[in-house]
Amino acid sequence: MHEILFWIIIAILVLDFLFEKYLDYLNTTRWSDKLPAELAGIYDEEKYSKQQAYEYENHRFGMISGTFSFVVTLAMFLFAGFAFVDSLVWGFTANSILAALLFFGILLLASDLLQTPFEVYDTFIIEEKYGFNKTTPKTFVVDKIKGWLLGAIIGGGLLSFIIFIYQLTQNLFWIYAWLVVSAFSVFMLLFYSNLIVPLFNKQTPLPEGDLRETIQKFSEKVGFKLNNIYVIDGSKRSSKANAYFTGFGAKKRIVLYDTLMNEMEIDEIVAVLAHEIGHYKKKHVLHGLIISLLHTGAILFIFSLLIGTAELSRALGVETPNFHIGLVAFGILYSPVSFVLDIFMNMLSRKNEYEADAFAAQHFQPGALASALKKLSVNNLSNLTPHPLYVFFHYSHPTLLQRLGNLKKFEINE
Repeated sequence: MHEILFWIIIAILVLDFLFEKYLDYLNTTRWSDKLPAELAGIYDEEKYSKQQAYEYENHRFGMISGTFSFVVTLAMFLFAGFAFVDSLVWGFTANSILAALLFFGILLLASDLLQTPFEVYDTFIIEEKYGFNKTTPKTFVVDKIKGWLLGAIIGGGLLSFIIFIYQLTQNLFWIYAWLVVSAFSVFMLLFYSNLIVPLFNKQTPLPEGDLRETIQKFSEKVGFKLNNIYVIDGSKRSSKANAYFTGFGAKKRIVLYDTLMNEMEIDEIVAVLAHEIGHYKKKHVLHGLIISLLHTGAILFIFSLLIGTAELSRALGVETPNFHIGLVAFGILYSPVSFVLDIFMNMLSRKNEYEADAFAAQHFQPGALASALKKLSVNNLSNLTPHPLYVFFHYSHPTLLQRLGNLKKFEINE
């Protein structure tokens, strides 16, 4: 049975890789030397040519880095790499929690180190070439070290607690683990911007002025109490613009990238925030959290049924079952289910984006939102003509052209 599981794992890895490369290829069929008619008025010829070059370089780079990752992962399964690391950590300790921490620590650190040359090339060659990169080598290295420390403290602590619960409760561990993970998820949603973001970026309250006054007037108009409006120094790493909404209740917070404020007019910025407020008013954030927690509970329940089976560990070449090796095998075997669920989640997300756009259009200015979306896409050199199949499987947002088409009906009635 374990041999069958092993080849199922290999088949999943290979089929997933081939399918992703096929989707990438489909996107290349949409490339064009001439500005497509539907992009007239959004991209000019020069900017579009630059976007196509950027898209091509990212595609070529993604093919190389993705193939490298696939080959390394496949080799780990074909040549019993996970079994080797497992035997290595048990040679250091007989404690199952410490063994799991060492096991994942070695794998994640090795994986990150192997990926670092690709990240360096992406950041300092491709992003630099197209005028996006603002990251210094020092910031890059410091970010890496901070990421490792956070992963060890938060990820290691959470994993240790879950394994401890498993040792105490066995098959019922999924219930207690679910409660722990759920509490942690809610905590991070509320306090991520307060605790984690400041480790990497500086956030300052939006100063008094026309922008803050316009935002507050709009918030009051739609019955959205908002006191926490911050500006983040996104330009520290990239010239690309963004904004996001996080938290619940008194912890609600809207964060504007400084690059966004430099590129847009007041009405455009408020339109972007109106979209984010629309997500909250339509309860998209709450619904997303509930769905995520239910999905996590289902995963933990199924995992609890399989973790004790020797076949799961033997599929990776380990005779004695243990938590961490079973988790690796289960993660691959469950990935087709996650793949299908992700399709539905992306469909729901795209629906939510349309609803948030509609909220912004109805309560503010559809023209301002359309203008903001165009600026964000063009300044970030976004691909505006992805293949529909790629969009179906991977896009959490509708394409720009789809969103602009949807906003036109509000502009007509404006």
